Parts: sequence; structure tokens; C-alpha cells
Amino acid sequence: MVLAGEEQLDALFDRLADPELANWQQVENEIWGIWSKSGSDTADLLLERGRQAMAAGDMPAAIDHLSALIDHAPQFAEGYNARATAYFQAGLLGLSMRDIEATLALNPRHFGALSGLAMIFEQVGDEARALDAYRMVNAIHPHRPNVKDAMKRLEAGLGETAL
Repeated sequence: MVLAGEEQLDALFDRLADPELANWQQVENEIWGIWSKSGSDTADLLLERGRQAMAAGDMPAAIDHLSALIDHAPQFAEGYNARATAYFQAGLLGLSMRDIEATLALNPRHFGALSGLAMIFEQVGDEARALDAYRMVNAIHPHRPNVKDAMKRLEAGLGETAL
């Protein structure tokens, strides 16, 4: 049985894959909206508190809220993704990568997590893996800002030419 949310996500991803899609931001926002709903008011509140703490620049508080979220809802991919972002912003790249792996295990189409993975690979100087990750993002979300530029920059640095 396919969940209604999964059917809706499939339709949104089909639309997002259209390179001519004019309102891709709206489609992306709808995807993020679905990803941000856990089905638990408590989990959703913890996600919101974690995001608010990140927006305020309080990474320790964000990590605490998001860790509580993951303890409460370990199958909720967005909890791991949000904590990966908080870890990244705190400079804890290894912990961020661990949470990105958890996010992608639960949600392989998570273009935000893949973008984060690409940024980490690029930051640590692994340009080939960064390029692979950006290519995965582009395959899912061809409208994602800065991805094509990053791909061109990395292809040039690696001596690759785009077809």
C-alpha cells in the first residue's frame, strides 16, 4: 500500500523533474512541507524549535532539540536532516555526514541532504565525490540553485567537460 503522502511526493517529484517547470519554487516548498510533517505534534514542535534555534545561531540548542526529535521519532528523516544542518553549521562535519547518511537511508530523494553532502565533500577537498553528489541532486531537482554552477566549477577543476 502506498501512502497518500508518498503518492503526492511522487507527483511533485515528477513535476520537479521537468526542466521547463516555471513554478519550481512552489513545488519545492510543497515537498519541504510534506517532509516537515512527522505525524506527531511533539515531533513537529521539536523540529520547529530546532529550526528556530538554528535561525538564531544557537547550534547547541538546535542540536539538543533535534536530538530529542530523533529520540522521539527515529524514522523521521527530516529530524536527521535538520540535525545534519545544525552539525554542519557548528563545524562538526563527521556528525553531519552521519546524519546525512541516516536521512538518505530513510529518504533517498532528499535533495537537501544530498546538497549538504556535496558541500561537505567540497569543503574537505574531495571534489570528485562532491561532483557526484551534485549530479545526484541535479538528477532529482534540476532547478536547485547553485547546483549547475557547482557542477561546472568542479568539472573544470577535475578536467572534465560537460557533454
